[in-house]
Parts: sequence; C-alpha cells; structure tokens
Amino acid sequence: MIQRSLEAAWPADLPATDERKVLADGRALLRADATGVGRAKWPGLFPDSRQVAPAFPTARFRIQAAIARRDGSPNRAVVHLVWAGTDRGGTFTDLRITNWHFTRTIKKGTATWMPQPRT
Repeated sequence: MIQRSLEAAWPADLPATDERKVLADGRALLRADATGVGRAKWPGLFPDSRQVAPAFPTARFRIQAAIARRDGSPNRAVVHLVWAGTDRGGTFTDLRITNWHFTRTIKKGTATWMPQPRT
C-alpha cells in the first residue's frame, strides 16, 4: 500500500538501470545508517561508525517502501525511503521517512552514482 502510494505520487523518471542502482544503494545506506551494518562500504559518509552505536538493532528494522526519482536534473537522484523500527529503548515507530541524494558522474562512458552526505 505504501509502495503504491509513493509510485502514484511520483511517476518514474529515471532509466530503469539507474533506478535499480540508486534504489539498492539507498536501501543499503539507510540500513547502514540505522543499524550500523555495512557502514564500512561508505567511510566518507560514516567516518565515526566505530564510535557511534547504531540506533536500531538489525532484527527490528524494516524498509516499508522505496522509490528513486530525478532530483532536479538527469545527473541527480533522490531515494525516498519509508521505514519502521524498534530502537534500543524498545520504542516502535513506523512510517519514518529518509531521503538519500545521489549525483551521477560519467567517466569513459560509464555512469557512477555517488551518494551525497546528509545535511
């Protein structure tokens, strides 16, 4: 239901391969941010990952819906994620929203989507 609502609100506008790539990375970034799992893949985004305890245990975290769309230009994208989790204190919250922004660079004909630091 949430997934369908997101898709209806923001029609797809990225090429399918780009959409799959940034969606996969957006999901992995959210998981890394919330649970700590996978932070080493993005040391520039999580430089203090060993000093900060994750807010959500892995077993108590779930992505409810996600879409990737252009963000003002063909070389920028945003991944909208809706998720739920139970924090270390035992408080459950669903319908949390997180956005990850990406910038595309093209080198030697190959496009690379780079996540941008959250502000």
